[in-house]
Amino acid sequence: MPILSGESDARLAVAAARAGAAVVRDLYGKRLRHYAKSAGDFATEADLAAERAIVDVLREARPEDAVTGEESGATGVAGTPRRWLVDPLCGTLNYAVHTMLVGVNVALRVGDEVTAAATADPFGGEVFWTDGTRTRVHRDGTDETAVPSAGSALVDVNLDPPFPNAPGFRAVRLLGDPGFAERFRPRVVSSTVAVAWVAAGRRAAYVTDGDLRESVHFAAGIALCRAAGCTVTGLYGEPVHSGAGGLIAAADARTHAALLELVKNQRDRTS
Repeated sequence: MPILSGESDARLAVAAARAGAAVVRDLYGKRLRHYAKSAGDFATEADLAAERAIVDVLREARPEDAVTGEESGATGVAGTPRRWLVDPLCGTLNYAVHTMLVGVNVALRVGDEVTAAATADPFGGEVFWTDGTRTRVHRDGTDETAVPSAGSALVDVNLDPPFPNAPGFRAVRLLGDPGFAERFRPRVVSSTVAVAWVAAGRRAAYVTDGDLRESVHFAAGIALCRAAGCTVTGLYGEPVHSGAGGLIAAADARTHAALLELVKNQRDRTS
């Protein structure tokens, strides 16, 4: 169904994410060509095809907007305040070895703020989305309000490089901290779909190192968490997009404070 130019940005983000997710599902399990990127990183034909499907939806509905895709880079009118950030297949390595832990991320940044976003789970059949005011989970044709919860005590930690805050912070050391084990249970999904799970109450928190400025991977998940009422900062409590400070996205302030203290203690021990 064509997307009309007057349809809300949030609904458009959902439609685009679903288009990408459909491609990811259709190509799952097939022999796919790999395209080398940086050391240890690659894209597959599914990444590229999903990104094309997403961009086609966005271009049809918002031809004047700019787009930054993980695989195709920046396109569109230079200097426009409206830019879509597209991560067509987050969890490529999972996908390439037939593991269904992946997400499709689409976010709209207007100026300095992400005003609409969606993360689709191609195999779970869900789309987590926000219009910037609240977060919803779309499943089986209905939308439910996402409610964060720290009750599970599950914290997803990203162990993939790069690690710009090392040696002051290393994710693997966080997992080995006795204070972490006393309160939390670690999970490593290796896809930013886990950030959306924080917004929906399925994870107590998500922690990663890295430079999140201009990140197509994390823009959607951060927007989902913020709109759901989560506590979201960099590793040391700073605004999340202020530099190479990583991310702590927690279901509530108490969980965030506990993780922040663990991260700060790690830095103090190495300084």
